[in-house]
Amino acid sequence: MEKSNQQKGALCILCAALCFACMSACVRLVGDLPTFEKAFFRNFVAALAAGFIVRRQKLPLTVAKESRVFVLLRCIFGTCGLLFNFYAIDHLNLADANMLNKLSPFFAIIFSYFLLKEKVRFVQVLAVIGAFCGALLIIKPGNGLQVFPAVVGFLGGLGAGAAYTCVRKATMGGVPSPVIVLYFSLFSCVMCVPLIVTNFVLPTARQFLFLLLCGTFSAGGQFAITAAYSFAPAKEISVYDYSQVVFSAIIGFFLFGQVPDAFSIWGYVLIIAMAVLNFVYHNKFEPRENT
Repeated sequence: MEKSNQQKGALCILCAALCFACMSACVRLVGDLPTFEKAFFRNFVAALAAGFIVRRQKLPLTVAKESRVFVLLRCIFGTCGLLFNFYAIDHLNLADANMLNKLSPFFAIIFSYFLLKEKVRFVQVLAVIGAFCGALLIIKPGNGLQVFPAVVGFLGGLGAGAAYTCVRKATMGGVPSPVIVLYFSLFSCVMCVPLIVTNFVLPTARQFLFLLLCGTFSAGGQFAITAAYSFAPAKEISVYDYSQVVFSAIIGFFLFGQVPDAFSIWGYVLIIAMAVLNFVYHNKFEPRENT
């Protein structure tokens, strides 16, 4: 029996979530290399993949004048979000770091209100407040050395949310997604170069292998998530993206012996519950696309 487009989209989202969870594990397995080097290799591979797609599809690299500022903001916010997320991965449980990064859709609601002038409904406000309360359970203010990397992870989610909002604005202006990915990846690599030069650490063969795997899993996740949203709209399948936290918790347990504490688990439950609330609301009150 042929799968519906929604089922195909959900399957692709799950594949993307697994790829990104594996990417996070590879970032951790690379070890003590500077965060900037890890980000450079991750985006260098992504740039090659995006460049291949752009060339294969013969997409124009020219960006309309009214969309340029949003592509630039996507590059800036995306780079900051990526660096913050990688730092959090190195200093927190994988599941904690990934869950804080998954606050991005809630930040996107806030930025969409200011940048896209979209109406924010009461249910969305409730979801944002609930998600941020869940983030506090993960951050655990007053927990000493773990607070700083947790706050950095929180800011990584903010950066990603702002970046995704800018992506939406740019694509609404007619800029193809692969072109945005290409510019972001190149921008991020260029920004990392001066920081790498001043504090370069030569990776070992093992570290280099995990850097390549990090970029490969990242590219695989990008391809899978792009395919997912070509099958079905975000409002129908985005909730499945939170499976990345489950994958990360499993990988973190078996590879690093990480076990989230009770506060973090309750934080996961609250954030995912708010994501489900937002998901159900959109599917109930917005028209469903045929699949």
